[in-house]
Amino acid sequence: MAVAVTVLSWAAAFVAIRAVGASYEPGPLTLGRLLVGSLALGAGLLVTRRWVWPTRREWALVVLCALAWFAVYNVALNAGEQRVDAGTSAMLVGVGPVLIALFAGLWLGEGFPRWLVIGAIVAFCGALLVGAATAGAAESDVLGVVFCLVAAVTYAVGVLAQKPVLRRLPGLQVTWLACTIGAVACLPFAPGLVSELAAAPAGATAGLVFLGAVPTALAFSTWAYALARMDAGRLGVSTYLVPPVAILLSAVLLGEVPPLLALVGGAICLVGVGLSRRR
Repeated sequence: MAVAVTVLSWAAAFVAIRAVGASYEPGPLTLGRLLVGSLALGAGLLVTRRWVWPTRREWALVVLCALAWFAVYNVALNAGEQRVDAGTSAMLVGVGPVLIALFAGLWLGEGFPRWLVIGAIVAFCGALLVGAATAGAAESDVLGVVFCLVAAVTYAVGVLAQKPVLRRLPGLQVTWLACTIGAVACLPFAPGLVSELAAAPAGATAGLVFLGAVPTALAFSTWAYALARMDAGRLGVSTYLVPPVAILLSAVLLGEVPPLLALVGGAICLVGVGLSRRR
């Protein structure tokens, strides 16, 4: 159930970011989302009253997770979705599980199995195809693909930093800490957020609140709950469902469908991710 909530919420996030991005710039949108998420998670933490004081190493990992996954990831994804559609963004970020496996081999000494290398090459080719498909309209689309790939990298870094911490610390505590630290890191965007809140329509602001409450507070909590009980690689497989669900929601709610070549490239990305998990 936790995995299902996470997948549906993160798929909806790609669509909501695309819609809200018309009224909020990437930085202010990130700050607003994290502030809402921090308040919601903080309320949950007060109710549960579960707190384990982190060690120095755990603090460092939580800060790394916060800066990579909550701050940089969100700014990069918001910027990317101003240039490419929600479905394409979801497919590009779907390369993240391959990167998790590669980084685990590099940093955690898990090695580089043959199928991992093959899958990484296939997924990279798929990402190039998505970039080629979206580059036809304008040069900025290429930059959007780059932003989405940056989001995929920081997503992988965040997961690898979060996994060791969840062995001892409660998932809700870790998520609140990461969300709050990420919000503090984004405080330079506060003036922009204030001005855009005053000018944005009510629907866009409601979308911002949704992003903070559901894909951030709820979904990151259910993700941490599952990650504490599952292998990171196995859990990463479940996120393969995010791109097709995001494409479906985007088509229904926004009337956006990725170019055919981008769909082919996204499918190749997912095939590469699947190959990387073969044993």
